[in-house]
Amino acid sequence: MPDTHTDILIIGGGTGGVAAALAALRLGRRVLMTEETDWIGGQLTSQAVPPDEGIWIEEVGCTASYRAFRNGVRAYYRQHYPLRPESRAEVALNPGAGTVSRLCHEPRVALAVLEAMLAPYRADRQLVVLLETRPVAVEMDGDRVAAVTVEHVPSGERTVLTAPYVLDATETGELLDLGGIESVIGAEGHAQTGEPHALSEADPLNQQAISWCFAMDHLEGEDHTIDKPAGYDFWRGYQAPFWPDRQLSWTLCQPITHRAVYRDLFGNPDETPHGGDLWHFRRIFARRHYPEGRYASDITLVNWPQIDYWLGPVLGVSEEEKAKHLAGARDLSLSLLYWMQTEAPRHDGPGHGYPGLRLRGDVTGTRDGLAKAIYVRESRRIRAQFTVLEQMVGVDARAGLQGAELFPDTVGIGQYRIDLHPSTRGRNYVDVASWPFQIPLGALLPVRVENLLPAAKNLGVTHITNGCYRLHPVEWNIGEAAGALAAHALNADLTPAQVYHTPALLGDFQALLERDLGFELHWPEALRLTPSPGF
Repeated sequence: MPDTHTDILIIGGGTGGVAAALAALRLGRRVLMTEETDWIGGQLTSQAVPPDEGIWIEEVGCTASYRAFRNGVRAYYRQHYPLRPESRAEVALNPGAGTVSRLCHEPRVALAVLEAMLAPYRADRQLVVLLETRPVAVEMDGDRVAAVTVEHVPSGERTVLTAPYVLDATETGELLDLGGIESVIGAEGHAQTGEPHALSEADPLNQQAISWCFAMDHLEGEDHTIDKPAGYDFWRGYQAPFWPDRQLSWTLCQPITHRAVYRDLFGNPDETPHGGDLWHFRRIFARRHYPEGRYASDITLVNWPQIDYWLGPVLGVSEEEKAKHLAGARDLSLSLLYWMQTEAPRHDGPGHGYPGLRLRGDVTGTRDGLAKAIYVRESRRIRAQFTVLEQMVGVDARAGLQGAELFPDTVGIGQYRIDLHPSTRGRNYVDVASWPFQIPLGALLPVRVENLLPAAKNLGVTHITNGCYRLHPVEWNIGEAAGALAAHALNADLTPAQVYHTPALLGDFQALLERDLGFELHWPEALRLTPSPGF
């Protein structure tokens, strides 16, 4: 029987959950963390999404532990892979040499680094991790979470877990739903938020597309064509009204301008992320780093517009409806692969199809070749004591003001455009400039519940501002701040609300974040006044 009571209970072992655990552990608290898959890491591992990061990430814009993770990935390749001397010497080694990020890497490497970061705390059970375990019930005692019931998925065994503080680090804010905790899904209306890009009326079922990612390599001259997916004929002919061509096509929609752009598989490796070919966009393993002939192919990660599934939402619907859309997303991803293998126009002249494309389930840790879990861009979000609006971070929404709004309760920083993918209600991309921003502590505090904290994408942001608060280093910072807050509250015999509402106590907590955990709470002035560029 596993431990059932701990200091801090973290439900969800994704990017934010791992960061939350690290903070709480470093501050001396016991942690029990659950994870629905058999891999911790979330976006970085089980969802197989190479890091989307700010443009200054090598110098500034993340916590010390996230920087340690990034350094750990590079060290892993240097220690275990037969890198060429010139690649080994690259200070900012990009293992995949992908254009989307300065650190594209294989999911298994991220998993190894995260496990190593947690290993010292598992030796004496200061940290207990329950894999393949999901929440199924939340017991409330007034304004407090009294217990969380979890289920070990393979066996069906259920266990009741308790702790003074509970962190919801699930990918979709599951505890908020199970506990009846005030939350929001989908899009707010303009009357609610006043945001320039908000819908005219709120629509909970207007949610960003989900994507089932997969890894593949390419062996020219071989045939690795998969069986024709069940829904292939549908996807082969499907075209959304707002999209410039059929879903299975090299013609895509440019996120900022909404103009049609042509991006094939191999044609142009040296352009910017939204202008080059797709193979190099999210490449996670680059054979050019290794001796000639050592590896037969690069490996690329498919998280491209063609696999954005927007036919229906997965939040706020029945389990049957959710299952239908998850199955649809899987079918779409496999249909794209089959189309690329059999019918896609080739970049090198007449002919169609690249049968040498091969699914790499060994890279994603699955038998079917797809990622272990769906990539969900948008979670349930707490109704928070403070909510970040577009008018606080958006360049145009700031109406000529320089820089994002400064938050006196800052617990971190981030930088990314407001980037919303097409939605389940047929709205095209919303991709607009934002200023480098801060993460306010008030956005981590629910309006009512006293001992639950959000530790992923479920903080107090809107459908719009989620677009810049949802990426890897920001989710990590959110989780780490939540873990630190819970631990500090226990250590100092305070409540999170006391820390938030008492200036002296808030200052003490911020000093702890900077001094003991290596947080960055403020942008350098020159960067703070530099808007996030478009692609």
